[in-house]
Amino acid sequence: MGAAAIETGATGRDQYRALAFRRILILTGLAVALAVSIAVDMALGPANYSLSQVLSALVSPETSGDQLRVVIWDIRMPIALMAVTVGASLSVAGAQMQTILSNPLASPFTLGISAAASFGAALGLVGGVAIFPGAVQYMVPVNAFIMAMVAALFIHFASTLRGVTVETIVLLGIALVFTFNAALSLLEYLASEQALAAVVFWTMGSLTKATWDKVFVTAAILVVTLPLFMRNAWALTALRLGDDKAASMGVNVRRLRLHTMLIVSLLAAIPVSFVGTIGFVGLVGPHIARMVVGEDQRFFLPGAVICGALLLSTTSVVSKVLIPGAILPIGVITALVGVPFFFVLIFSNRRRAW
Repeated sequence: MGAAAIETGATGRDQYRALAFRRILILTGLAVALAVSIAVDMALGPANYSLSQVLSALVSPETSGDQLRVVIWDIRMPIALMAVTVGASLSVAGAQMQTILSNPLASPFTLGISAAASFGAALGLVGGVAIFPGAVQYMVPVNAFIMAMVAALFIHFASTLRGVTVETIVLLGIALVFTFNAALSLLEYLASEQALAAVVFWTMGSLTKATWDKVFVTAAILVVTLPLFMRNAWALTALRLGDDKAASMGVNVRRLRLHTMLIVSLLAAIPVSFVGTIGFVGLVGPHIARMVVGEDQRFFLPGAVICGALLLSTTSVVSKVLIPGAILPIGVITALVGVPFFFVLIFSNRRRAW
């Protein structure tokens, strides 16, 4: 009997090692695909370059020629890396929102955070209103950040009220979306022609105004927050089993939700404040990661990072090739990709519990 138990335990360990190795291989394959997508993104534009030229400009910029070096390093690389950092940030934010709210439809876009950021940006673009008076020079991104944080904190504190269910939180998020969209429409109605054009362009989402400073800020927020999530990887995984089971395992569910939502709010608000409204990345990225590596946060979190980055990087490539000579707003492309996935997700959840 003892030998059989030992053999069963050894078999279980072998199966787990094989599963972990398979997940690592999947993550490695996704990372390679992301590297290729970044290179292709930098190669495409009004003047197309070959991948060998891009590689030459990256490895030895001093010998690649001034024009190629400037185009790759000063123009295209910030855009390509902004797509990576924004995609990863939104995907991780969506992944942890889905985890702590136990809802597959939770994301910065569906819970009204992106709509709140759009309204905040429009306040600056249309009325010249700076919510934080000390940041007039950066009033558009600062306004967007503050309003996004307000929406995220409202969602969190609403979730802590007695009797509030997960379905209620999603409905509150949808209500926020409609509320901020209505307020945004009112501002657009009152705006001048020039301000209206600026608001419409901002709400479509675009990476074309990416700079190295914005890349560094979004990357820094991502680098700081990921270890905080990884430190709570076991607790977040346990939370997927339900509040009662997680609590029985020693998880302080209320404190974990509070800390996670605060970090998620920051992670979702910063990218949106820089690039505008980019929907569905925070919804689609986590679900792709969940399908390929499962729920274990040790693999799911890196998977969400890579899937979100790959999704937005690939979208950036698509935005350049759909209409030759033009770069389409990236938020439009993500919506075209995300809406069919959204419908598939809704109908699949009618047949099975999430």
